[in-house]
Amino acid sequence: MKKIKGLVRLLRCELPFSAAVCVVMGQLLALGEFASVFITVSGALSVFFISASILVLNDYFDVETDKINSPHRPIPANLVTPSEALLLAIILFAIALILSYIISIEALICSISLSVIGFLYNYKFKKNGLAGNIMVSFSVGMTFIYGGVSVGLPFNKIILFFGVIAALIDLGEEIAADAMDMQGDILINSNSIALKYGKQTAIKLSCSIFTLVILLTSIPFILKWFPLIYLIPIIIMDISIAYPSMRLLKSVNEEGRKYIRQIYLGATFGIIVFLVMRLVGM
Repeated sequence: MKKIKGLVRLLRCELPFSAAVCVVMGQLLALGEFASVFITVSGALSVFFISASILVLNDYFDVETDKINSPHRPIPANLVTPSEALLLAIILFAIALILSYIISIEALICSISLSVIGFLYNYKFKKNGLAGNIMVSFSVGMTFIYGGVSVGLPFNKIILFFGVIAALIDLGEEIAADAMDMQGDILINSNSIALKYGKQTAIKLSCSIFTLVILLTSIPFILKWFPLIYLIPIIIMDISIAYPSMRLLKSVNEEGRKYIRQIYLGATFGIIVFLVMRLVGM
């Protein structure tokens, strides 16, 4: 049972779940309605497994830094061996490719691209600071685009806008997370903003990005893309970003990680509320 729990913990399921929710949101924004059950489920699951495989690889490559930054993670805690983690990542990747291929060749190409970016980040670019942060945030933004790809409409302006919003949220989280992981990142000679310019500078930059996101969320209503009732999920998302951001400015390591988690969970909850409102016909 410890082995199974360790393998499940490698997935960090809330993150792949958030990615899957973004795919469904992308489909909805592209079509103006929900896709078929088959496309919805296949699209969401394929990105869930892509995200999960990349996260497992992250643990595989980060064993030494996790011994300092996150000793409770399954590999440094000796719940899972590195070889078992690698095998799990390969299995998840294979499932994702099969699901993507079932949707379309375009979706398969998108899945492979996301996986390649994730692998390169974990293998080489994680220690490159801002460049690595941008790679991850680009992949997160692409979950909305993937939703459009899965229904044959990848370049819808609303999808692109929300892809940018998702990418910015993740960029802020990545920069803040690096500020929490400075001690372990020294071991890999990381070029993170926190190590180059200081922890407070990195956190202030992160919070500035979150502030920009909150300002940008007014644009869909200025341009009249949505009825005003959809301000409800947007306000939920904005509050879920604003409050933890303010707390993040004064946080220490463990507190900071908690507030970063609150930001992406709050943003995901806002999207879920949006989807539910659309589902019930509001």
